[in-house]
Amino acid sequence: MAEPDHTYVIDPENAGELARLMQQDRLLTEGMGGLFPEGQLLPESGRLLDLACGPGGWALEVAFHYPHVEVIGIDISPQVIEYAQAQAQSRGLKNVRFQVGNIMEPLAFADASFDLINGRALSGFMLPDAWPRLLAECYRLLKPGGVIRLTEGELPLTTSPAYERFSSLISEAFRRVGQSFSPDGRHLGITPVLPRLVRKASFGDVRLRASAIEWSMGTEAHYPVFKDHLVGMELIQPFLLKVGLVEKEELERLIQQALAEMQQEDFCALWLLLTVWGRKPTATATDKTEA
Repeated sequence: MAEPDHTYVIDPENAGELARLMQQDRLLTEGMGGLFPEGQLLPESGRLLDLACGPGGWALEVAFHYPHVEVIGIDISPQVIEYAQAQAQSRGLKNVRFQVGNIMEPLAFADASFDLINGRALSGFMLPDAWPRLLAECYRLLKPGGVIRLTEGELPLTTSPAYERFSSLISEAFRRVGQSFSPDGRHLGITPVLPRLVRKASFGDVRLRASAIEWSMGTEAHYPVFKDHLVGMELIQPFLLKVGLVEKEELERLIQQALAEMQQEDFCALWLLLTVWGRKPTATATDKTEA
């Protein structure tokens, strides 16, 4: 079997993953408090780029609520892009389009093309040494004064022993394949380093906003996040087995136990998210000196 030409740990062409990402996109937007809870202002005739846009949920909502801006979504999966484009057409949104592309490679857009670049949950496939290259590319693509906006999270914190064990397997697997910033594999490690990555890419006025999705039993978010895990835990099995951290029978028992514990009356859980945004300077140091 040929090796995949991507680093996404789940098959991006899987129909179940498409459905899961559609639901997860809504969860993230609601959990974060809306499309732009940090208060970014979109200029008239502005252009936005959504990195690894998936089924296009965020981009489609922005296009609907801000008809004066142009939104472009890019993703590595042709099937996902086809779906997103179909959604745009069915909703009659003329100000959004989608195209296939790998954001770990140079992007085919001109310098200073965008007013805002958005990315959410990129750590599912990004390699640590790819982050500086992506941020440098975003810096090139943004207009002076443009904003880079990234949202990442660690794995949820729960009271389920089986879920916590499953999460530890995922974190360690990411570390072993070189897709983690964690020094010991106990977490994904993206949230502590994300602000520094943005600052090192020469963005200024870097700010942070934390948000949390509580999905304890009895909360509104419990079933949607549980459903997300019901599908996701199944789809990530091949990755975990390939890394060799656990045998198939043990993994299957662990997943079933985790699913059972997540439905217990006293189950508690939080999914913590961090949004980091920064602005491309409107003038370089040389420009200021000459002025």
